[in-house]
Amino acid sequence: MVKSEKLSRDLGYIRQRVRKKAADYQTYHFSRRQNDILKTFFDLAQEFDTLQDFYRICVAVPSLYLDLQVRLYLFDINIDKLQLICDSQKGLHPEPSPAPAYLEPSTAPYEHGDSYLVPIARKHYDSEDTPVHFLQNRLLGMLEVLPRGEMTAADYLFFAKYTNRIAYNLHNRRLVQQNIRHLEFINNLVMDIEHNVIIPNMYFRHLFNQLRRHIDSFSGIIQELPEGEKQPADQDVRERLRAIQEELSKNHRQLLDHHANTSLFLESLFRRDHFKKGHLVLKTRLCSVESEIIQPQLENYLKRFELYGIEVEHPTGMEEEVYLTVDIGLLSQVYANLFSNGVKYTAEITRKDGIRRKALAYGWEFRPDFFGPGMSGIKFNVFTTGPHLRRDELSRIFEDGFRGANAGDSPGTGHGLSFIKQVVEIHGGRVGCEQVEEGNNFFFVLPLPPPLATLDSV
Repeated sequence: MVKSEKLSRDLGYIRQRVRKKAADYQTYHFSRRQNDILKTFFDLAQEFDTLQDFYRICVAVPSLYLDLQVRLYLFDINIDKLQLICDSQKGLHPEPSPAPAYLEPSTAPYEHGDSYLVPIARKHYDSEDTPVHFLQNRLLGMLEVLPRGEMTAADYLFFAKYTNRIAYNLHNRRLVQQNIRHLEFINNLVMDIEHNVIIPNMYFRHLFNQLRRHIDSFSGIIQELPEGEKQPADQDVRERLRAIQEELSKNHRQLLDHHANTSLFLESLFRRDHFKKGHLVLKTRLCSVESEIIQPQLENYLKRFELYGIEVEHPTGMEEEVYLTVDIGLLSQVYANLFSNGVKYTAEITRKDGIRRKALAYGWEFRPDFFGPGMSGIKFNVFTTGPHLRRDELSRIFEDGFRGANAGDSPGTGHGLSFIKQVVEIHGGRVGCEQVEEGNNFFFVLPLPPPLATLDSV
């Protein structure tokens, strides 16, 4: 109901603007030729793509209709001056030339001799981002028309509207070119990441294997040391070396796990297909969600949970493995984000029986017909103790940039849950958050393939 009312209000405002424009046009008193100029400019601006052709259109249309000389000057912010780009007699200038001395950047149209000069300025917005300096931030250029002859108020208004249309198109075309350059840069950056980060990262596994061999050699040397009650010093050395060997083995396992997790994230985040298609692209295979996705991420966060006094609980009755065809890298990052939020936002509560509890729990449950008749799913839960999120926050918590009132000074951008939503939805699933006893439960539901969807339980 709220959304419907908002759409109604928005439509009402658009209708109001339409009526205002219709009334304005009645007061413009443009001639038929002037209206034809605006329509011709609009049509040709849609027809030609390049900036060079657009510059030609800006001067050619009024020149041919009104038998005028027209010159287009654009503001070069690098030298803080206007440059002549195109005119109706010589066409496009291969190299921009300085504007004549009489032509100065201005916020308003003005006359000089037989010339009429009109500013080309992009639209002004009243917001915190409004540029302070008009010439540097809004002025795109100037349009010169001559001979101006006897111009009427309708002529002045016409050229103001004409240059407004030039500014709108020019600003948008520059944005498009800028976006294209950005995309080219990103694509090149992705190739650099693949070549200079991901491939060299694979060399670490070779180094880890060498380290493993050295640890094994170290262990063999320990076994060769003499042993017995008559050599207490040797025995002490043996125990110290064995302790070092065990610590090295432990560190080796940690390095391997950390490298595997980092490699997984690098590969899944900087996958070239993401950037080619402009959205997340799945690379799926059948896997055990518990052992291949949840457990590796949980192990990465166990030390942090322990440091913050958070008990990790795995509900009973869920011993059976869940197998789904998913993108392991992306879904692993879903759990990494949820566990990371668990570290930051899990809070201690007092239960009804007076026992204090600070815990995170995870699990899953079968949801028959969740996606419709015969289309079941599995609901994956990550629960944390603490104050409930507000009702109005539950519907917005997965919006990009939104942070709940309980975020306080905790570091974050509000992007993590939005990323989770993207990953889950591209898998065909849904996300949500719900208030439950003692805290909040973040969940997502993934569809089961048809052969598994007929099961009665998981």
